[in-house]
Amino acid sequence: MKTPADVVSIHPYYKARPGKLEAAKALLPAFVKISATEPKSLGYDFTINDDVIFCPEAYVGATGVQEHLANVGTLLNGLMTLDDLIRLEIHGPAAELEKLKESLAGLNPAFFIYECGVVK
Repeated sequence: MKTPADVVSIHPYYKARPGKLEAAKALLPAFVKISATEPKSLGYDFTINDDVIFCPEAYVGATGVQEHLANVGTLLNGLMTLDDLIRLEIHGPAAELEKLKESLAGLNPAFFIYECGVVK
């Protein structure tokens, strides 16, 4: 599968608060259902290690990221009452990352600029 040159991936890590993991897990299918309808979504998964929830996700450009965040805003607010965002990485081309820096600044993400890779 060929991927566009402007792919932006998001890598959030959440730590469930004590006694809240099951409630947090119950919200995850709703996130997946919404993401499945987004035309600029390239992938969206959840994995869990103990009480840490990881959600690798990828979108076509900064616009895809912004559209997704608007779509899941209410769900994300609910999830944030159950856990804490312990790390947020945003990966992609410098020009696309620049478009996200202001709107995501409050989440204190680490921005990783794409250097090179394999496109199939």
